[in-house]
Amino acid sequence: MHQALADAQKRVVGTKQLLRALDEGKIAHVYIAKDADLLLTKRVADRCYDMNIPCTQVETMAELGRACAIDVKAAAAGLYK
Repeated sequence: MHQALADAQKRVVGTKQLLRALDEGKIAHVYIAKDADLLLTKRVADRCYDMNIPCTQVETMAELGRACAIDVKAAAAGLYK
């Protein structure tokens, strides 16, 4: 599990909210689940690449959800600056 994400006080979970926060320049680091739908995660990964924001892949959506302390799976999450 990714300790930085689990320990974070402020994080955003979900591709739609994450894309919005990226556009607003509020995100320092992004996590994407490898088993998530590529249509969802490619936009996030491309935005991170364009903005030079670190993007880490997590094995499963379930693992990412647990790291974010939520009871559902998550395709993407990010840490606020």
